[in-house]
Amino acid sequence: MEKEKKHPSIFEPFALILNIVTAVIGAIIGMQIVTTLGVTPNTAIIGALVAMLIARIPIAIFKKYKSVHRQNLVQTSISSATFGAANSLLIPIGIPFAMGTPDLIVPMLIGAALAMFVDAAILYKIFDSKLFPASGTWAPGVATAESILAGDKGGKRAGFLGIGTAIGLIGSYFHISMSAFGVAFIGNIWALTMFGIGLMIRQYSVPWFNIDVNQLYIAHGVMIGAGIVALIQVSILIFSKHKNEQQSKEADSEDKLTRPINEAKRALGFGFVAYLIIALIIAIIGGLITHMSLGMLIGFMVFAAFAAFVHELIVGIAAMHSGWFPAFAVAFITLLFGILIGFPPVALALLAGFSAATGPAFADMGYDLKTGHILRGNGENKELELQGRKQQYITGMIAFGVALLTVLVSYKGYFAQNLVPPIDKVYVSTIKAGASPDIMLQLLLWAIPGALLQFIGGPSRQIGVLFATGLLILTPNACWAVLAGIAIRLIVLKIWKKEAETPMSIMAAGFIAGDALYSFFNSIFKFRK
Repeated sequence: MEKEKKHPSIFEPFALILNIVTAVIGAIIGMQIVTTLGVTPNTAIIGALVAMLIARIPIAIFKKYKSVHRQNLVQTSISSATFGAANSLLIPIGIPFAMGTPDLIVPMLIGAALAMFVDAAILYKIFDSKLFPASGTWAPGVATAESILAGDKGGKRAGFLGIGTAIGLIGSYFHISMSAFGVAFIGNIWALTMFGIGLMIRQYSVPWFNIDVNQLYIAHGVMIGAGIVALIQVSILIFSKHKNEQQSKEADSEDKLTRPINEAKRALGFGFVAYLIIALIIAIIGGLITHMSLGMLIGFMVFAAFAAFVHELIVGIAAMHSGWFPAFAVAFITLLFGILIGFPPVALALLAGFSAATGPAFADMGYDLKTGHILRGNGENKELELQGRKQQYITGMIAFGVALLTVLVSYKGYFAQNLVPPIDKVYVSTIKAGASPDIMLQLLLWAIPGALLQFIGGPSRQIGVLFATGLLILTPNACWAVLAGIAIRLIVLKIWKKEAETPMSIMAAGFIAGDALYSFFNSIFKFRK
């Protein structure tokens, strides 16, 4: 296929209609599955397959969809709408409903929607900077890109992907976490080894040590420590000046990035101010003025904005390196701190929702932009890369708008049937139970090893954050999948050296794609039952 010199626009009439339709489907899928099963499926692969099938319809207007860039816009649309509707909107508004304060649903929806749009805008502005480089792992994005390329190019690439997808489907059928197995072949080995060890401790802490790392807040404490150090490392990266020889080398490598660090700094500054304004809007329309003194209201705004800001960075780091994002757990940490500060229950409900709304849109857009980056030739043509990224960003924003409208017209129907995302019940029971000084002590105690791990690994490996991510996620036998994948990767590289890297990463993309397809159709089947 001849390479396109100019990236197709989302505003072509047929493209816009198709992407709105796929966004509606994505939003409905996300809401149905998050309320019934508590998870959000990755629909990017489904979007890619739909676009590939459309391209095979023998009508002129559909033939345009043989373009990998148009297929990329379709998958961006459906995946943005799925995560936007489920994670960024329905989970936050489910909290006030589950708490018995339905008057807070609309204020929460307004705040969560604004947070979602800001979240995605920040990622767009800092993607392919030193903080979140396009060369980062972003494993689900790699899987989607390889699926689209295999459909376009065929040959050996399609063969490797087909074998990988088949293995992914079979492994998933036998309850093996094939996405965890696939990530092990793509990401940073140090980071993923610590992720695997974290998953192992979470799964076996009770049978091996008679300790529940979740019940005792060990996992949350480790994430707090690792998260604080990660935040300091990010700050140093942002505010450091290029002085010595090593840093001048880094400056040279930064020239290859499409987002200079100064632009990333401005975006993060804008993001924090935007979160402060959103916190104020939530506080005013949520009626917090009647529940708090002026001092506590200002404290709430600053804490909420800071928590949302940190939440998206931690979730983004975890998503980039592992392909998993512990958004529920990090929002839960925010909630614990809010309880310990002493905010009233109404403020806590809004705080938990606001924090939960940030992160998922950030991580999902990272995956989508990684897909586009690969399809556009890994940044070889800078102009095409920037054009395409902008079109993806606009597509994502339209999809988030569609997700917002879909949630707005359907949330009452869900809540009337008492269909609420299960995590909301955890947040509400925690708010009602309150937090004791013992919990604070546990969090601070376990923050120390988390901070040390993150400090030792440095900002490039993120071993503290990834270890904590593993501790927070309970997926049976995912630990064995990650560690086995790393072991196989090391053996293959030792025998076949560098030439094994490309086929191995394509097969790994297949494992992740197979897992995504299986979990998607399995979720739909379970829901229908």
